[in-house]
Amino acid sequence: MGKDESSSGKTYEDRIKAINIISQPLASKKSTKKIHKLVKKAASAKKIRRGVKEVVKGLRKGEKGLAILAGDIFPLDVISHLPIYCEENNVPYVFVPSKQDLGAAACTKRPTSCVLIKGEDGLSDGKDIYDAIVEEAKDFDPTSIKLSA
Repeated sequence: MGKDESSSGKTYEDRIKAINIISQPLASKKSTKKIHKLVKKAASAKKIRRGVKEVVKGLRKGEKGLAILAGDIFPLDVISHLPIYCEENNVPYVFVPSKQDLGAAACTKRPTSCVLIKGEDGLSDGKDIYDAIVEEAKDFDPTSIKLSA
């Protein structure tokens, strides 16, 4: 088993079949590995907020950073407000395919629907990965989504 597979043995391709319709921008397989590594480093440095309530509280208090959302959340109403909230607060966001993998990377036993990496200061060893993911997230244009009817 590779690093991007959890104990259930699902691959990246299996996981993207289960994502919901709003999961844009979805990280590529390579970027997903980088994101999980970054989340693990941020969690060990205590520069992270886990879960919807904590992320919303952080955004409301004006914290800046990078929001990472899981794409396989059901029901969708749980996280449907977060992309808009991130855009209003100029916080870049990106989706990853699996809440199980995101929870494991965030050093919790439970699946995690979203995390906010507070990367403005203090994230020394993962700064290059952080900057690359932020650039990838900022390049996304929400108006370019083509919805299939």
